[in-house]
Amino acid sequence: MRRQEVSASYRELSEDVEQVSENPTDEGGGEMEDHEDTSSVILPGIAFYPGKARLLSCKHHYYDHIPPLINPGQPGDIECSTQRINYTDPFTNQTMKYALVVQGPRDVKKKELVFLQFHLNGTDQDFSAIDYLLFSSFQEFINSPEKAEFMKDCESSYSSWKFSGGFRTWVKMSLVKTKEEDGSETVEFKQETSVVNYIDQRTKPRSDQLFFVVFEWKDPFIQTVQDIITANPWNMIALLCGIFLALFKAADFAKLSVKWMIKIRKRHLKRRSQVMNHIS
Repeated sequence: MRRQEVSASYRELSEDVEQVSENPTDEGGGEMEDHEDTSSVILPGIAFYPGKARLLSCKHHYYDHIPPLINPGQPGDIECSTQRINYTDPFTNQTMKYALVVQGPRDVKKKELVFLQFHLNGTDQDFSAIDYLLFSSFQEFINSPEKAEFMKDCESSYSSWKFSGGFRTWVKMSLVKTKEEDGSETVEFKQETSVVNYIDQRTKPRSDQLFFVVFEWKDPFIQTVQDIITANPWNMIALLCGIFLALFKAADFAKLSVKWMIKIRKRHLKRRSQVMNHIS
C-alpha cells in the first residue's frame, strides 16, 4: 500500500463559503430551500475553554495587519460570530464544561485573521493558559440541533492546544484531509505558532492577566492524503509462489552442496589409500 498526496486550492472552497454567506439558514436552524448542503465547506470554528477568563474583544483584520491596541484590558468590540455552549466532559461524563465557539477566518485571498483578547482578573495558579481546539465546520455547528453532542464529538476527535497569558500567540492553521481505505474522510488541523511578549504599559501595577491570540490560514492550500491499495489476491498468490520457489531453490542448493562434499571426501580417501598401498 502506498500513500498519494494531492494539494487542492483553497480558493475554490472560499467561493463555497461565499455561497454560505449568500444563503443563510432560517431561524429554526434548518437550511432554506434550494440551498445545497454546506456541511462539507471548510468554514473553521474555534472552541475556547476560558474558565474564569472573559472575552474582551474579537475583531477581523486583513493582510496581516493588526492596529495598535486601544485601552487594553478594557471591554471592546466583539465583531465575531460567537456561541456559548455548556456540555458534559466526553471523557468523564460528570464534569460540566463551558466553551466559547468563535467563527474562524475564511477570506484566504485577503489574508483574513481573527484577533481576540481575553482578561483574567487574578488567579491563584502559578501558570495561566486558555485551552482551545479547531474544528472544520462552524456552519455545521450552527446548523446542528444538538450542539452539546456536536462539541463532545469534536473534543473526542480533535487535539487541543493552549496559549498563555502575557503574550500574543499567532496561530497559522493548515488543513489535511485523509481518505481512508473504506472511503471515509478524516480532517486534521496542523498549526504553527509564534509567541511575542506583551509589554504591559498600564500605569497601575496589576495582578490580572491579558491573553492575546491571532488565527489565520498558513497558505491557500489544503493537503489531501489518499491511501491507494496496490495489493490484491493475485499479488498475494504470486508472493507466496515466490517464497516457495526461493525455499525450493535453497533446499536444492543445500542438497547439491552435501553431495559435492561427500564426493570430495570419497576422492580424498581413495587417493590416501593409493598412497598408503604404494608405500607398503
